[in-house]
Amino acid sequence: MKKFILAPVFASALVLAGASLVPATTVLAQASDQITIKDPAEFNSYQNAITQTDMKAKASFSETFLTTYPNSIVKKTVMDGLVDAYATFDPVKTVDAATRFLQLDSNNLKAMYLVAFIKKQQANQAAASNPSQQAQLLDDAAAMATKGLAATKPADVKDEDFKKQKATTDPFFHSVLAYDAIFSKKDLKTAIAEFRTELEISDPEATKVAPALNDTLVLGQTYTQLAPPDAINAVWFLSRAENFAPENYKPIISKQAKYWYKRYHGNVDGYDDVKAKSAATIFPPGDYKIKPADTPTDIANKVVADTPDLTTLALGDKEYILANASKENAEKLWALVKDQLSEVPGTVIAATATQIQVAVTDDAKADKKADFTVNMRTPLADKDVPAVGSEIKNLVGMYDSYTQSPAQIILRDGEIQKEEPAKKKAPVAHKPSAAHHKAG
Repeated sequence: MKKFILAPVFASALVLAGASLVPATTVLAQASDQITIKDPAEFNSYQNAITQTDMKAKASFSETFLTTYPNSIVKKTVMDGLVDAYATFDPVKTVDAATRFLQLDSNNLKAMYLVAFIKKQQANQAAASNPSQQAQLLDDAAAMATKGLAATKPADVKDEDFKKQKATTDPFFHSVLAYDAIFSKKDLKTAIAEFRTELEISDPEATKVAPALNDTLVLGQTYTQLAPPDAINAVWFLSRAENFAPENYKPIISKQAKYWYKRYHGNVDGYDDVKAKSAATIFPPGDYKIKPADTPTDIANKVVADTPDLTTLALGDKEYILANASKENAEKLWALVKDQLSEVPGTVIAATATQIQVAVTDDAKADKKADFTVNMRTPLADKDVPAVGSEIKNLVGMYDSYTQSPAQIILRDGEIQKEEPAKKKAPVAHKPSAAHHKAG
């Protein structure tokens, strides 16, 4: 599988040190009703756990309470605080505490969110040095994300609060599943579906910043990895990422977007219009399309239409039309050149006394394949047979037949002229010249 060019996260949506791992706007705190602790010692231990402002001290007092009072009525409350405390300074212990919390509250979204988030971060750190570990961590994160998406509302959480929680966690869970599909499952189609779902359920404004903006970029890149690449969707999401990326990232993303636009369209004309439209909506509208670049058949047919006298075309241009034009246009040119005398300058690919095979066009020379075959009028003397690889300029023959695929033109009555023809030779072109057609 091809490697991805993953742009760094533009700006972290989660503060990784000195504050909670949970976004400030997220409503993920456990709801609690009025509680009564009858044992004074238990009550004092509880107070010590929940009132600490130093997070390391809070974690220590909470662990002590949970060890001392494993069946306390406030166990979930203390465990909730323990998760929050560890989340400020120790990812590994955060995962451990969140996992323990889920044993008490199997639908706790905060715990599932933190486990999935930290596992995804750890996978990212392992990517360069340990791909197998990366895959396993992503699988673990994806398993938790799947569980989070299926979570039901706890009885002690209000409907409105649960909806807010899901609005925060579900887009992230789909993001986790997308990355797992790419780097562990090697399933690009599933990754695309998960990224699109993430963006569909996200607040539109949230898609203009990280992490959703970063995922928009990766979605565009994922489309380029399909076989064959989906350039139309790739350009849309890459250009949308370019629109909202910080200034220092815009040139990098623009280069990617324009590369795929040009590869599909033939040039970058019209790219700015796509970019403007992608700034307005997350997904392309129903009428969104990019005109594909002209095919060789399009180019050849246009040359025929635009050239008053086809006999004036260079030899390579004639071959290009015979090989690529519609059958009707190829026959139109062939009717003019058949039985006509032509020079065949090029590189000798094979030669005998009775036949010389020549590569005339640049492509044929690069591939070391003959695109012209000249059958000699009379056999050549051994000394006159040209060497393979040599350049021949004075070979002539009469057009006899041709095939379109593979491109091959056969001439008869060939001979090697002893002197250069008096007339000026027409240049040999790789493709029809710009005078006849401008591609794109």
